[in-house]
Amino acid sequence: MKEIHVDRIVEALEQLCLEANYDLGEDIMASFRRARESEASPLGKEVLDRLIENAQVAHDERVPMCQDTGMTVVFVEVGQDLHVVGGALTDALNEGVRRGYEKGYLRKSVVKDPFDRVNTGDNTPAVIHYNIVAGDRIRLVVAPKGAGSENMSALKMGKPSDGLEGVLQFVVDTVDKAGGNPCPPIIVGVGVGGTMEKAALLAKKALLRPVGEHHPEERLAKIEAELLERINKLGIGPQGFGGTTTALAVNLEVYPTHIAGMPMAVNIGCHSTRHKGVTLEGREA
Repeated sequence: MKEIHVDRIVEALEQLCLEANYDLGEDIMASFRRARESEASPLGKEVLDRLIENAQVAHDERVPMCQDTGMTVVFVEVGQDLHVVGGALTDALNEGVRRGYEKGYLRKSVVKDPFDRVNTGDNTPAVIHYNIVAGDRIRLVVAPKGAGSENMSALKMGKPSDGLEGVLQFVVDTVDKAGGNPCPPIIVGVGVGGTMEKAALLAKKALLRPVGEHHPEERLAKIEAELLERINKLGIGPQGFGGTTTALAVNLEVYPTHIAGMPMAVNIGCHSTRHKGVTLEGREA
């Protein structure tokens, strides 16, 4: 069995928090450039130019691309043959978030209770999703999630009779209702199946897939393409000013579900859908 000391995890999380807020993925930057060429609205083209410029300035100047540096969502894949030493894993992850947000002067947006609204002062606790996998390494992905897009997300406990068309309509209606609030062009994560919480998690994890990378199953990739076409016909456009680029991608994930259920969830990512990851190898004990 291999070991990893929590100090390495803290250091990795600190760096990922900074990189995620400073460096927009090249997949999204490339999609901005493609959208700029195909966008029918002159104002939409101008907005896309500004988004490209903004992302470049954030990268060059090492400043956040958006003032809402989000609630920190961390996806963790832990190898079952890896032993974490030196402290508790959850504590290490939160310490990394704390250091990253303080070091980078990133906005602290977390309140300790949804009713009293007192700020925790360091952007912790993070929302952490664990998955135990084979192997002796740990994979960490940091995905800061701003409230503007998160507030426009939705969950529906549908019926099997809703069928595919019911899911498609729910997704399109959710985006239509959101309008310009989530700062389009957006990335739309869709989760269908499982239970209530599983559908929501599928939708959020779908946002991690690179723009332009379609579902490996052809029938699901076709559904993604149909949804993207329908959404871009809504006319919301870049930043809600109208145009043909409302979404850059629709990423769909599905999971087995109950015979009586059709859980469906939409998690919207704004134009700066941020995530950075790293894999840390264990060392011999």
